[in-house]
Amino acid sequence: MTRLRTSGPLSLSELADPLPISRQAVTKHLDVLERAGLVSRERRGRERVHSVRGEPLREVADWLAPWEAAWDERLERLRTHLDQDES
Repeated sequence: MTRLRTSGPLSLSELADPLPISRQAVTKHLDVLERAGLVSRERRGRERVHSVRGEPLREVADWLAPWEAAWDERLERLRTHLDQDES
């Protein structure tokens, strides 16, 4: 996912070559990511290129935002409490 996000669309070969796993294993991972809606495939000539689909991840981030804010507040209170104990 990170390589697709930073490098843009990549073919299976481009994704699999630097990895210590087989192309078949990479294909299985891509299939799972595609079924989850996180990756899309597009035919370009003889190859299929894979791209990250950001929309589902933005939906998750939006859904998690209230909990993130609540945890940030709790952690800040804990930091303040610990700082007072050290004084």
